Amino acid sequence: MRQITIVGTGLIGGSFALALRKRRFTGKIVGCDCESALKKAKKRGAIDSGFVDPAEAVRGSDVVLLATPVLAIVDLIGRLAPVLRANTLLTDVGSTKKAVVDRAISVFGRDAVKRFLAGHPMAGKEHSGIDHADADLFQNAVWFLTPLPRQNLRNETFSEFTRWIEKIGARIVTLLPDEHDRLCAWISHLPQMISTALAATLVEEFGQEASLFPAGGRALHELTRISASPYSMWRDIAITNKENLEQALFKLEQRLAHIRENLSTRQLAEEFEQAHRLSKRPQEAFAAETRSHIEGPKKNRSSR
Repeated sequence: MRQITIVGTGLIGGSFALALRKRRFTGKIVGCDCESALKKAKKRGAIDSGFVDPAEAVRGSDVVLLATPVLAIVDLIGRLAPVLRANTLLTDVGSTKKAVVDRAISVFGRDAVKRFLAGHPMAGKEHSGIDHADADLFQNAVWFLTPLPRQNLRNETFSEFTRWIEKIGARIVTLLPDEHDRLCAWISHLPQMISTALAATLVEEFGQEASLFPAGGRALHELTRISASPYSMWRDIAITNKENLEQALFKLEQRLAHIRENLSTRQLAEEFEQAHRLSKRPQEAFAAETRSHIEGPKKNRSSR
């Protein structure tokens, strides 16, 4: 991997570039973004050169990483396909996978298994942009991959890219695009909507200038921290994972209604007891169990 292009040098793309640098990646890192973002990325040492035009930025690269909001990723796959070399690996870090994978298949056809690898690192912050990029952002984070059927991850470029994912400290977990989107609706997208709803309600109830954090303490801070996340990213996630997110929100609404109706009954204690059963085991156990769980159903499907 002598050259990699990162389209979108914000928090995730910039952090990936800095992580590669820290782990002694000796190849060339090319950025693609607006002029102001590229200037900051160069100043931080994340990229060697930068281009505003994606078609220029991908020239000569062995790997192209799309690190933009999901709908932009879907658009970029179609725009870049005609200008990429046949042996260039195109990959992404989008927070939803089915829309991205469907687009790659429609654009590349049968060659998609050789040319595209869908991914999603479960890492981030409530603030976006290269200013908040961190070389250690992916340390101990799960990096989901949703390979296509019969996709060979032992292919030279694929395997080298996945080795770099592990070198920067992430743990690879593979699963199907549909399974990824349903899982992330619960473990990532729903928590964001909860935080957004709580923060918006607090502003409506107490006003924008109310000093709530000192009184609310750690619990309030943790529950509302990610409410500062950018709408531009979450708009695309909500659009491309609408059905799964609607189902998760509906079930949570039912649970909250049940709690509201039972504030003075024994059933409130039962809700607390149920909540206490939530496992908080280390990520190593999660990664191993998830991989085992996902690979089992995949084999069953292929045998049917």
